[in-house]
Amino acid sequence: MTLRHPLVTVTARTAFRWHVLGQNRRMAARVRALLVDWGGVLTTDLQDAMGSWCETDRIDYALFQRVLSDWLGESFGEEARVNPVHALERGEMLVPHFEAELAWRLRTVDERPVEPEGLVDRMFAGFRHRPEMHRVVRRVRRAGRKTGLVSNSWGNDYPRESWAELFDVVVISGEVGMRKPEPRIYLHAAAALGVEPQECVFVDDLASNVEGAAEVGMIAVHHRTLEATVAELETLFALRLR
Repeated sequence: MTLRHPLVTVTARTAFRWHVLGQNRRMAARVRALLVDWGGVLTTDLQDAMGSWCETDRIDYALFQRVLSDWLGESFGEEARVNPVHALERGEMLVPHFEAELAWRLRTVDERPVEPEGLVDRMFAGFRHRPEMHRVVRRVRRAGRKTGLVSNSWGNDYPRESWAELFDVVVISGEVGMRKPEPRIYLHAAAALGVEPQECVFVDDLASNVEGAAEVGMIAVHHRTLEATVAELETLFALRLR
């Protein structure tokens, strides 16, 4: 089908592209900020890091998964009966106490006890920097949009050297006494950036955290692959990010 105008001939496909482009531009006009997770978004995959730690420390990985399932529920969004992870993320439990609690529940593959001291640092040692996603955040910020980090911390040390050029705001769960997917942490991050939740794009690799952001009105992106996430962000911000 062809749409005719006295001065121009437009195919239906071209008209559709113009319609989508117009929608994207309207969406981009109301998007003012990008919020991202750290582990699994700005770094390599969380499960890969945990698997690497279990292999290095010879931890029984199936037992580790059962412990987390008991603490966190079948999905990360469910409250468990006793949850040291949530207490740690909110800064309500000291790291050495959490390490002792977790180590007590774990065993190595040859049934030996696990050394509690330094356990959290060893768990996260397998995380690797994702320079591609760092470049995406940097390009969004250079385009005049606000950027922020929202991370649930297990008391681990973060590599903060480049954060000043990446983020306008950094929200670490244990430092603010709240955690994802609690609504208040998303609202806190938006307020710190000086924007409304509806003006924020939020990216996380855990579905429960993505759902939490969507519930407060944010445009939520579930990070599964670099390619898919970057393509979605390019559409939302109407920017070239690669």
